[in-house]
Amino acid sequence: MISIRQRKGIRSTEVSEEYAAQEENVKLENKLPSGCTSRRLWKILSFTIGGTIALCIGLLTSVYLATLHENDLWFSNIKEVEREISFRTECGLYYSYYKQMLQAPTLMQGFHGLIYDNKTESMRTINLLQRMNIYQEVFLSVLYRVLPIQKYLEPVYFYIYTLFGLQAIYVTALYVTSWLLSGTWLSGLLAAFWYITNRIDTTRVEFTIPLRENWALPFFAVQIAAITYFLRPKLQPLSERLTLLAIFISTFLFSLTWQFNQFMMLMQALVLFTLDSLDMLPAVKATWLYGIQITGLLLVCILQFFNSMILGSLLISFNLSVLIARKLQKNLKSGSFLTRLGKLLLHLFVVFCLTLFLNNIIKKILNLKSDEHIFKFLKAKFGFGATRDFDANLYLCEEAFGLLPFNTFERLSDTLLFHAYIFVLFITVIAALTVAIHNLSGSTNGQKSMDSMGKGTVSLKPETAYNLIHTILFGVLALSTMRMKYLWTSHMCVFASFGLCSPEIWELLLKLFHLYNPKRICIMRYLVPILILLYLGYKFWPGMMDELSELREFYDPDTVELMNWINSNTPRKAVFAGSMQLLAGVKLCTGRTLTNHPHYEDDSLRARTKAVYQIYAKRSPEEVHTLLRSFGADYVILEDSICYERRHRRGCRLRDLLDVANGHVMDGPGENDPDLKFAGHPRFCEEIKRNLPPYTAYFTRVFENKTFHVYKLSRNK
Repeated sequence: MISIRQRKGIRSTEVSEEYAAQEENVKLENKLPSGCTSRRLWKILSFTIGGTIALCIGLLTSVYLATLHENDLWFSNIKEVEREISFRTECGLYYSYYKQMLQAPTLMQGFHGLIYDNKTESMRTINLLQRMNIYQEVFLSVLYRVLPIQKYLEPVYFYIYTLFGLQAIYVTALYVTSWLLSGTWLSGLLAAFWYITNRIDTTRVEFTIPLRENWALPFFAVQIAAITYFLRPKLQPLSERLTLLAIFISTFLFSLTWQFNQFMMLMQALVLFTLDSLDMLPAVKATWLYGIQITGLLLVCILQFFNSMILGSLLISFNLSVLIARKLQKNLKSGSFLTRLGKLLLHLFVVFCLTLFLNNIIKKILNLKSDEHIFKFLKAKFGFGATRDFDANLYLCEEAFGLLPFNTFERLSDTLLFHAYIFVLFITVIAALTVAIHNLSGSTNGQKSMDSMGKGTVSLKPETAYNLIHTILFGVLALSTMRMKYLWTSHMCVFASFGLCSPEIWELLLKLFHLYNPKRICIMRYLVPILILLYLGYKFWPGMMDELSELREFYDPDTVELMNWINSNTPRKAVFAGSMQLLAGVKLCTGRTLTNHPHYEDDSLRARTKAVYQIYAKRSPEEVHTLLRSFGADYVILEDSICYERRHRRGCRLRDLLDVANGHVMDGPGENDPDLKFAGHPRFCEEIKRNLPPYTAYFTRVFENKTFHVYKLSRNK
């Protein structure tokens, strides 16, 4: 936390006045309401009220989001196939494994089907527990089979209610984190209200329920709350051990439920590294947290049958490099300002080089290529040369992986969240810079410097410093990649509410404007959040009530018709080719075998997907037929929404990405690279609809509606 202390050498009268003011502040803070007889009883009462509110608002958020989901789709009234279709893209793929486990005759057969799966990728047997983060689906399916609830609750409701229940944990964890930082549960209440009123930018759980991040982020929030408590000074040994256990469990669950866990925890490791290097965090506690990250990730690696992508992650290489470099540079935190600055720069260089060295060695040993597309995407995104790589461009052209739109800040400003966040961020950044410079100027112990700095020096507690650097780094991530904004905006609610309820921040401001008075601090730290809560209630409550009363219904007759036709007119062992997004629904609704799917973290799958997508490129029917048959495809589904796509600009349409990757000139008016050539064949998805002999020799149309066209492949040329 931030505090201002009297300068040394000031006149004694000023010191005595300041001391008297501080004494008055302490008395005011400790003053009890008339009905209480001791401070201990007041603390118990406050904790009880705050804890009850935390649980209630978490449950209310869960019910609110579940109601929105029901009202938007009329989920309770639509058919089972429509419910399953509502799980779009990869959401449907993940849910299909929950369904598969429930349909298995026994649990052992269900596990065997996941470990030796030959329906997710045709002509290949893969271990789904190794490839994907689906242990949550396995756990829920086991739980549903064991608990006596089958007569009262359908499997799909058990699944979605679990996800909405996790939202209650999520909001409660945000509430607790803000409470821990500020010292008042009013801060937690404001954080929760901001989370709800900014729902569009803080969560998307109501329309992407099975998405991995909706499983993982509640555990991530619990981990942040536990770390915030762990970084408090002078914890009792038992409290410290229990907090470390909570950090480990939440880190493990977060890592187990999301394939991008390593990148998020790498950001956390960078936070710890920054604070440790600037002596703003006890080195012992930083070491514990590094170790927990490595241990949790390795345990997940074991459960995922030694997934090579985890072993080759930058996180493990970075954390090991930090611990090794710290051993090599034992006197890093001693000497004058320039000496320490030089040592710090050398330390950064050593860690950076050692991380790259270890990571490259591990990847060469494991022959790891699963995450290559991510680094190709990052290289192209940040301007390190244009690329024609299909996988990288597929990400670059998706809005979710673009820059954070400016209208996000307009929405956040409507609730006053963004204004409050910038206000608190500005003050805490100034405090952090002051502390960092002070620590680099010769202090040998960060915690000691915080306790014994000269009067008038700004200080920052470790838990506050951690959340400050956390929000900055995740803010940078969100600004560069819109999909990651949910990691930032939820923490933004926590950080802004903490600052408005922090006595230290108000004390600093009032002293800067020569308005310091203990009563004013108490008034400001409670009045400002209460006024904001009243404003949020007045402005957004009617809209929320209208939202809850607005009833809509799921409507996608073309996809329903397609799924029903597949179920009725194709063999159970038929293999389907098509877009990744649609095939996930095909697997869920029909159980048919796929050529490709949306879980893109595999090098061979990416190559297979590019080959299948030649159905939207300028290729001859012979070439397309040969490619599809090489993957065992019996049917191919063509979508007009892709073939005649208008959603993306020229150069970002799927057909454009394929043309460029194949060295062909793109369709339509506009520039083309000079080395691109005109294709020797028309676009396959357009030309096949003309039923010309070169196409009918290989493909027979067996189904069509306004959106989809299904063709059966001939067995022989």
